[in-house]
Amino acid sequence: MKAGKKAHVERYGSVRLSHGSGGKLTLELITEVFAATFGSEPLKELTDAAILENPGGRLAFTTDSHAIKPLFFPGGDIGRLAVAGTVNDLAVVGAKPLYLSAAFLLEEGFPLEDLVRIAESMKATADEAGVAIVCGDTKVLERGKGDGVFINTAGVGFIPPGRDLGPHRVAPGDVVLVNGTLGDHGIAVLSQREGFELTLALRSDVAPLNSLVEAVLAAAPGTKFLRDITRGGLAAVANELVLGKPFGIRIFDHQIPLHPDVVEYSEMLGIDPLLAANEGKVLVVVPKEEAEAALEAMRRHPLGKQAAIIGDIVRKPQGLAVVETAYGTRRILEMPVEELLPRIC
Repeated sequence: MKAGKKAHVERYGSVRLSHGSGGKLTLELITEVFAATFGSEPLKELTDAAILENPGGRLAFTTDSHAIKPLFFPGGDIGRLAVAGTVNDLAVVGAKPLYLSAAFLLEEGFPLEDLVRIAESMKATADEAGVAIVCGDTKVLERGKGDGVFINTAGVGFIPPGRDLGPHRVAPGDVVLVNGTLGDHGIAVLSQREGFELTLALRSDVAPLNSLVEAVLAAAPGTKFLRDITRGGLAAVANELVLGKPFGIRIFDHQIPLHPDVVEYSEMLGIDPLLAANEGKVLVVVPKEEAEAALEAMRRHPLGKQAAIIGDIVRKPQGLAVVETAYGTRRILEMPVEELLPRIC
């Protein structure tokens, strides 16, 4: 921890209501903690709006709020989650993420040491993704009103000319891939929350996926659809893809990559791992002739070593997602109705 941040932590210890007053403590929190950590030039100016360079192309803009419990979990924390989640939402529409904002709702009494840890995690994840946190906001809620910290992030990226991704391009015969094991985030967070002792090998998969997406698009330029798999798991994404469409999606259950701990604890808890949350997985739809190229590109990337072809797009049943076993039997993969685990991201 650098001197300025350490001094602020030692001086105040925890978040005070006056950190949100707009006065001296607010300025100290912004300059000594956030600006000192995030380090982008637009943020250091402390203006009401960041003035940014526009590299050209269509603009992609997204926002997300994060309220996970616990704030720190195996493989990540709310800060890494906030940055990675927003970067991924931009990447899967074909954008190259560049700029993020970060707004914090802090509870009075929240340890400043933990806040610094979260901010440093956000900076490290932003550096990993090649983006800058350029503006933000801080509000402080009374003790007992905020459950520690909530974070809202917004992101801006630019879509290179010629990129066209979306369900409108998907057609029967296309192939479906994922970049690795499913359900890791949901089970890792649940284990931390409930005090389960899982193996050290199972951690949340939370990660920025933009570099993996770029690798796939370079290897398989005909890629038609991308979607990051988050709350609701593969089941939610698969159903969203085919909803109201003249095609369906078939998933081969024996080809879905699953961590052994996810299988074990899903069975024990009665959870379908295809409904469990992820924060570092993407579903990719490519034409059949580019499937192997996309798979190889994923497997060469650090976040895609366990990538797999898991299904295809079919003419019938239209508008439905089905799971097919190795024996040829089928079941409908239904859209989740209720959240399996609240406060998951």
